[in-house]
Amino acid sequence: MRPVAADVRGSARNDAATTNGRLPTGGRQPQGRFMTAENIALEQHDGIAVIRMKRPPANAITFEFARDLAAGFEAVLKTDAKALVVTGSGAFFSGGLDLNIIPSYSASEQRRFLELLNRMIGALYACPLPHVAAVNGHAIAGAFVLALTADYRVGPTGDGRFGLTEARVGIPFPAVPAVVVQAELSPVDVRYTTLQARNYGPDEAVARGLFDELQPPAKVLERAIEVARDLASMPAGAYARIKHQFRAEAIARIEQLNAEQSDPILESWVDDEAVPAAQAILRTPR
Repeated sequence: MRPVAADVRGSARNDAATTNGRLPTGGRQPQGRFMTAENIALEQHDGIAVIRMKRPPANAITFEFARDLAAGFEAVLKTDAKALVVTGSGAFFSGGLDLNIIPSYSASEQRRFLELLNRMIGALYACPLPHVAAVNGHAIAGAFVLALTADYRVGPTGDGRFGLTEARVGIPFPAVPAVVVQAELSPVDVRYTTLQARNYGPDEAVARGLFDELQPPAKVLERAIEVARDLASMPAGAYARIKHQFRAEAIARIEQLNAEQSDPILESWVDDEAVPAAQAILRTPR
């Protein structure tokens, strides 16, 4: 089945639609879950919005997944949420792109998917709210970048694996994720993480700048909400302005890339040669 391919061929207005449920329209939201789409759920925890990715087994990213995540983020901005937490489910934060599906997209479908990914990553990186990643499990390739968009990143102790494996599976980096990686990691860690293209464990993920701290997996979300609540206690306008001050160069570059649709890999991205290696990584994320 390829329901995503059909969605890729749909009109651009579908990029901001959910597959199920209803977007909140502003005002105070109830505690607990307040929006459900096919691949995400939105929850409210005393003013902290939580986007939970839920596409088992690996929360791997398809067009439909990215569309739901983008819609969830837009929904959060319409509420009175004071901060955002993004987390996964099961053993994965996310396994990155779903390369069982994406290579079967046509060239035009891949282009549209790539444009959506670039917009989504750019929007999360420029999020005006405090934004915390609760990385509950494995975060590989595109999911590693998704974690890097956050202001603070809580990772799990244990046997989780984290890395930018694009070179190992033969997939070039989209332009916007590349900007985020270069902005958030040191030059040495950019070189090592992208060119070694291997997954590493939690302690090395802290040493190389992915995580700010580690918690037992069962405590990751709780701790992320605690951090988000602390960040949200600061004056909101000043927090947003200061974040933009220090991310201004990267955000301006992202906005230019998206406005001009000038990502150099728009015309050629994922091909069939990536499938076997990607499947091996998803089976054994090490």
